[in-house]
Amino acid sequence: MSDRTARPEGANGSGAELIGQIAASIRRERERSGVSMTELARRAGIAKSTLSQLESGAGNPSVETLWALGVALNVPFSRLVDPPRPTVKVLRAGEGPVTHSEQANYAATVLSSCPPNARRDIYRIEAQPGETRASDPHMPGTVEHVMIGSGRALVGPTEAPVELGPGDYISYPGDAPHVFRALAADTLAVIVMEHI
Repeated sequence: MSDRTARPEGANGSGAELIGQIAASIRRERERSGVSMTELARRAGIAKSTLSQLESGAGNPSVETLWALGVALNVPFSRLVDPPRPTVKVLRAGEGPVTHSEQANYAATVLSSCPPNARRDIYRIEAQPGETRASDPHMPGTVEHVMIGSGRALVGPTEAPVELGPGDYISYPGDAPHVFRALAADTLAVIVMEHI
């Protein structure tokens, strides 16, 4: 088992509010699914003590930890980090709940989580060259759509990623291992996760 942590941030850079939201969401979704803390930790591949810290609001989960918990709970990642929003939603650059990768200089901001009766989430990605952000498979049937806004990146299935530049688009199975690696400074992208 691993203890994966990182630095979540809220819209104002303070992580306390986001950590509280994540703690309540993990606890709510675990109780809704009827699994014990021990079983959820096992399914997600994290230590039970880590899960206990996360549910109490004392932990700082990484993108990898939240994805693992989402898969184990069969819920989209965004359901664990995005608080309820009003009908009209405007997020300015630099706003929104941000989580960071433990593997690479990669930050994911939830722009829109899937509403009831829909199965998609939208993220803004900010990445720097360096380590590759390797993703484990998400829920079965997940498809990722990525469009590069600026910079360059290697994106797609682990065994056959594609180099993309500004305006380029790719879609690929998100329920298989995949990667995102920035090839230029200040690479920005939008990812739409479609949960079928």
